[in-house]
Amino acid sequence: QVQLVESGGGLVQAGGSLRLSCAASERTLSPYSMAWFRQPPGKERDVVAGINWSSGITDYAESVKGRFTISRDNAKNTVYLQMNSLKPEDTAVYYCAASTWYCAGYGCYQRAKYNYWGQGAQVTVSS
Repeated sequence: QVQLVESGGGLVQAGGSLRLSCAASERTLSPYSMAWFRQPPGKERDVVAGINWSSGITDYAESVKGRFTISRDNAKNTVYLQMNSLKPEDTAVYYCAASTWYCAGYGCYQRAKYNYWGQGAQVTVSS
């Protein structure tokens, strides 16, 4: 049973940075994709960033391009989301998720079936 454990959420001022981590309790399979979702209060959950574990190909929602970076550490079986230049509208619960789909673009990360989910990390950005 694979578990995804998130860490790194918190409260920051606008313009600040946070890094979220998502560690898998067991080795993930390849081909394999991982993504970060976020769910603002009263809104639907949606993809903000995705990465193909095998190829390293990444893609992002338009709202975070140039500010967020998704990356992986194979040795630690961990995916990260570096968030810079944070805005109040980035406030949300952030979830990491893992899929057996072999994705290479944002559309695939949106449509993929995700088998495993992290517990969620609250990110609050004050103005």
